[in-house]
Amino acid sequence: MPLSLIVSMMTGLSVHAADAGKSEGVPQAEAASTATDVSAAGRWAFEPARDEFSPDALLDLRFLNEKVAGQHGFIKRSPDGSDFVLGDGTPARFWAVGDAAFDKNPARHARFLAKRGINMVRFHCNITPGGDNLLAIDEAERERIWQGVAAMKQEGIYVTFSPYWAGASRAKPAMGFLDDGGNQSWGLLFFDRKLQAAYKSWMRQVLAEVNPHTGISLAQDPALAIIQIQNEDSLLFWTSQGIKGPAHKELRRQFGTFAALKYGSLEKAKAAWQNAAPTPDQDAPDEFANGEAAMYIIWELTQHRGEAGQQQRCADQMEFLTGTMYNFNKMIGDFLKKELGCKQLVNAGNWRSADNVTMLDAERRSYTANDVMAVNRYYDGAHEGANKGWAVCNGDRFTDESVLLHPRELPLTLKQVAGYPMLITESSWVPPLCYQSEGPFLVAAYQSLTGIDAYYWFATGEEDWRQPGSANGFLPSEGKWVCATPMLMGQWPAAALMYRRGYIQQAAPAVSEQRALEDLWQRRMPIIAEDAGYDPNRDKTNLAKQSNVKDGVNPLAYLVGPVQVNYGGNPAQSRVADLAKFIHEDTKTIASSTGQLLFDYGRGLCLLTSPKAQGVTGFLRTPGIFKLPDVEIRSANEYATVLAVALDNKALRESGKILVQVGTTERPMGWQTQPAKLDKRAGQQVVNFGHAPWMIVRADVTLTLSNPHLKTARVLDANGMPLKTVPLESSGGRLTFKFPDDALYVILQ
Repeated sequence: MPLSLIVSMMTGLSVHAADAGKSEGVPQAEAASTATDVSAAGRWAFEPARDEFSPDALLDLRFLNEKVAGQHGFIKRSPDGSDFVLGDGTPARFWAVGDAAFDKNPARHARFLAKRGINMVRFHCNITPGGDNLLAIDEAERERIWQGVAAMKQEGIYVTFSPYWAGASRAKPAMGFLDDGGNQSWGLLFFDRKLQAAYKSWMRQVLAEVNPHTGISLAQDPALAIIQIQNEDSLLFWTSQGIKGPAHKELRRQFGTFAALKYGSLEKAKAAWQNAAPTPDQDAPDEFANGEAAMYIIWELTQHRGEAGQQQRCADQMEFLTGTMYNFNKMIGDFLKKELGCKQLVNAGNWRSADNVTMLDAERRSYTANDVMAVNRYYDGAHEGANKGWAVCNGDRFTDESVLLHPRELPLTLKQVAGYPMLITESSWVPPLCYQSEGPFLVAAYQSLTGIDAYYWFATGEEDWRQPGSANGFLPSEGKWVCATPMLMGQWPAAALMYRRGYIQQAAPAVSEQRALEDLWQRRMPIIAEDAGYDPNRDKTNLAKQSNVKDGVNPLAYLVGPVQVNYGGNPAQSRVADLAKFIHEDTKTIASSTGQLLFDYGRGLCLLTSPKAQGVTGFLRTPGIFKLPDVEIRSANEYATVLAVALDNKALRESGKILVQVGTTERPMGWQTQPAKLDKRAGQQVVNFGHAPWMIVRADVTLTLSNPHLKTARVLDANGMPLKTVPLESSGGRLTFKFPDDALYVILQ
């Protein structure tokens, strides 16, 4: 559909905008002022049967996967480096999930995931030793990995292996590496030689020894696609301020070595720094005689204060910390490939920085030592409670807003490094949010538009569906980091299908930024940043020094097309599309440059109009009618997600088999909330977190499709099995049917 027609259509609907957001579904103050009590009224109970994987199922996406993962060889980068291809060069896209259920019935679990469109899982593990031997590993954890890879392989599912997270490491300084003063090992892996040697020992035992379930080592197994060196740690994050004792002394020594090499001696470095040094509350004085240079706390690197000497010393420290991480990443990459013989792609890490406006580019620069970029980024809203990090409990307070009203908070608004694939290795629409059915729709749509290569839903710990229940098995609560639910996993099939088959067009870059490395060390402002609070037209310190784009770039550009960055380039050669054609802040709409997506953040809607997939998500009741090129959607639901996707890779108007998928919202039975405030924001307080089963708001959706070939409409259960047919009204090559109010899927044939 032409862009002009989409905008015209939306403009025509805007006369109803004043009525939008007047009922329970809208997550603004009015909705928060009303208590909720979830009962059976207006909802249906989600109680699926156990999936037996019958050949009679009409919805089973296992056919999208290879017969065996890796049958064509190892996953590689595309010729331009920015995407993935199979071993035979076929382009590959991954619909992925973070998986903790591979130790239950891994073969059945793998089949369950493949059926719903998954072709990549991330095993985030803890291989660190449980005893006193630093060089040992947790062999039970290795067995789980070995079993999991073998099971996933048989269902055509590739594996991303994440072996280490400092926050969960069982290794202790008493085992022989540097004591960091009780900082939980944050940052040590980047510079502690003994811990690095232990890490290599752990990886050798997991990757180089023969997996008894496959007969080959993981290093030789193409089903293992990506190795992620470590999870959520950085020397550019706040945790580095906690490095104390002998570990801090070693970091000072390495900084001293760096400075002496850069300037010729530490005395010459001191002159370049004009005698600037950290204050006593930040660090002990320099000890040049011992080769140690004092270090500013990370907070100082975010402030840009002081005279020229202090700024240069901060810049040198920034360069040193980034280089330390880069060198570590390169060393481990070389170890994996040259010593262990791994042919897998390697990703360094996935974390953030203390200031994502001025420091995140340096973080990503340190990842360029390896093959793949990654980040962990969620959409979650505010949540307050004693166990807010992992559970939803009675008394918790939270905000509940759709990301459709906050486009800059969409997890896919990422600046991608040119020439590298980009992963989001952990993400979700996190409970207690209820506006979740939009998530798979938006992920598939904007992954496709921007070329992000994999988005890993976080996480599943169940063999199949998850019903409401305790976050840890005994605490009265509801789980927070869960995705095997009807409004997330239940919405995967149509989304996975249209993403993996390329039904939505990728756009040309909306922004191509060139960044000089010196600008990274000086923490100068980029022309565009991922931080949702960054305003490039106000927060433009030093902007003119590094770019020919004088007033920065509208961050809504992320929804127009890919935003890319190159490190080590000439800032004057940055290029930005004419965004005024696509971003209309007066009407609060953002059109993709391809003309296939329209994000209306004024009313909380997103429309998709590609030839093979069409639909809408958001607050539908007003205007209530959406006339897309081949699909007309009528809905009285305040909030819903509706997708029509061709199963046979044909245009919708010619397709002989179409999946229609509808989601609304879900809550546990008995869920109760009351109005509450969070930092002066309207929110809700959990009175009762409820119990199984999930209770889903009934759909009120009627669809009309322009397709003369379709004759039947079959309602499916949650496992893709046919239940019944619904009547079709046909007239003039168009057919109309009422979507059942208690289902997720209908197949039209």
